Amino acid sequence: MPFMHRRKLIKAINPDKIKEAIRAAEKQTSGEIRVSITRFFWGKVRPVAEKAFTRLGMTSTKQRNSILFFLVPSRRRFVVLGDEGIHAAVGQDFWEHLAANMSAEFKKGRFQEGLIRGIEEAGEHLAAHFPYDPLTDKNELPDDVDFRK
Repeated sequence: MPFMHRRKLIKAINPDKIKEAIRAAEKQTSGEIRVSITRFFWGKVRPVAEKAFTRLGMTSTKQRNSILFFLVPSRRRFVVLGDEGIHAAVGQDFWEHLAANMSAEFKKGRFQEGLIRGIEEAGEHLAAHFPYDPLTDKNELPDDVDFRK
């Protein structure tokens, strides 16, 4: 999936706006959303994204309903991973649709907009299956963008 160099991407997105989008999405759902942007590495992207998923505690949510947006600008790649609870609810077609929508925005150079729209769409789907309950919901994971060096 197309992308740009990490330095340009970081300039093209505002981590505070991404954090705001995560918080807004999580106000609709008990699910958790994280974004991780990492530097260049050799090898396949998905296994590294899966390691980041574990490193960020994404598998420790109560309902196993977390989503990770893992971006590798230097490789022009990204992966969207969902934990087993949300994957069982939405199926593989959802992930492919979400990635295609984000990729279309990225191809237009709209990186922040594409990422925010992906977060919003993920939040909508999480909300349909894991609605927000203000009496019981707790923010289980940080909302900050993870910049892995």
